[in-house]
Amino acid sequence: MTKKIVIEPITRIEGHGKVTIELDNDGNVADTRFNVVEFRGVEKFCEGRLFWEMPLITARVCGICPVSHHLAAAKAGDAILGVELPPAAKRLRELLHMAQYVQSHSLHFFHLASPDLLLGMDADPAKRNVIGLIAEKPEIAVKGVMLRKFGQELIEALGGKKVHPNAAIPGGMNKALSHAERDRFLGQADRVIADIGVALDIAKDYFAHHGREAATFAVFPSCYMGLVGQSGNLELYDGTLRVRDSKGFILEDNVDPSDYLSIIEETVEDWSYLKFPYYKKWGYPAGTYRVGPLGRLNVADRIATPLADKEFRAFKKLGNDGIVEGSLYYHYARLIEALYAAERLKALLEDELTCSTEINVNSSTFNEEGIGVIEAPRGTLIHHYWVDRNGTVRKANLIVATGHNNGAINRAVHEVAKEYIKGTKIAEGMLNRVEAAIRCYDPCLSCSTHALGQMPLRIEVVSPSGEVLDCSQTRP
Repeated sequence: MTKKIVIEPITRIEGHGKVTIELDNDGNVADTRFNVVEFRGVEKFCEGRLFWEMPLITARVCGICPVSHHLAAAKAGDAILGVELPPAAKRLRELLHMAQYVQSHSLHFFHLASPDLLLGMDADPAKRNVIGLIAEKPEIAVKGVMLRKFGQELIEALGGKKVHPNAAIPGGMNKALSHAERDRFLGQADRVIADIGVALDIAKDYFAHHGREAATFAVFPSCYMGLVGQSGNLELYDGTLRVRDSKGFILEDNVDPSDYLSIIEETVEDWSYLKFPYYKKWGYPAGTYRVGPLGRLNVADRIATPLADKEFRAFKKLGNDGIVEGSLYYHYARLIEALYAAERLKALLEDELTCSTEINVNSSTFNEEGIGVIEAPRGTLIHHYWVDRNGTVRKANLIVATGHNNGAINRAVHEVAKEYIKGTKIAEGMLNRVEAAIRCYDPCLSCSTHALGQMPLRIEVVSPSGEVLDCSQTRP
């Protein structure tokens, strides 16, 4: 008989999930599953609402990355209106986006990932957390807090609130940035860049001393997807979609984000509420791809800011053909992106046009379909709305970064479980490594489950002794 190990809940991630691991008679891993057990039907909630409400409604999907949904929804609204934003509005949105990157990537590295890297995968779980990090390395923990504080305060200045901003509207922005506010944040930009540089040095030191583990930890071939600019540079707000395979070959390039359905399809499994997107031409599961920091650096050719580009070039040397496959390297890539965001926001703050009051535009055009795509901190985020002639949303499709990565996270869990779990004596550190494989992708499960009527729903009636008395299950 097989033995089942259940890790529930998965710790140090956003949202609720579990892992099931089945062992064969010899104690070897036979099967694994990353189960997303929470369901939020946001796509259905959007139906019947007006499209200009979407930037506010969809920001409520998540308290960790509300800016990402806010901006993607606003971009979809721009497409419905058929408008080109004034230069200042575009700069303000990108500045808001870069502030989100600084705070989100800092939160993940310092609070969620670094306890594994700095305190050890096998450390006492009572201490292997942000409280333990504060106790052992207070100066590092403080830098994480201050970086997050900077990002959130800039979001508040631009968007009206630290969480769930309200500044981006279809057609532009509803709030300008004053020169006084600009100067306040510009005065902190160099410190932010320096603190991210410290975090990068910590990450590089870790990988220098743990190269063997990084070279085998959740390493597997896959495709990669992300937005790039005209010269193949890393692009987080605009750009076109690019897909590369594990050898660095470009499978798709210059794909207009509004044509995302030409390269992506989705399927479901009956054991998870999270859909499984895949590269359409390769099918499922062969077309599993990765997005987010590792995916973006694997599809990009360069970074447009000097410090981040220098780190990027060193990073690319870690892989064959410029492709870095190890999941642990997500942490390294994440900090390179944070450095780029800090450099980019400094440049935007130095640009006088960012303080212009010409921040929105009217439109006499009305399209019955709008698609907004950005690179959220965790990966490519797609908002697609179909509206009627009154502007009411008839249908919505959201593909969130964690959804794109679903197949890859499942693969990472399987590879790590197979590598570390042996025999019948299971140490806590073995199971923590399985969780750490998931944390590499910084999943946001609250963001990721949306479709209604496509996943099965199982209801069980259980006795006090644990016996299942009755059950009912719907099929997709």
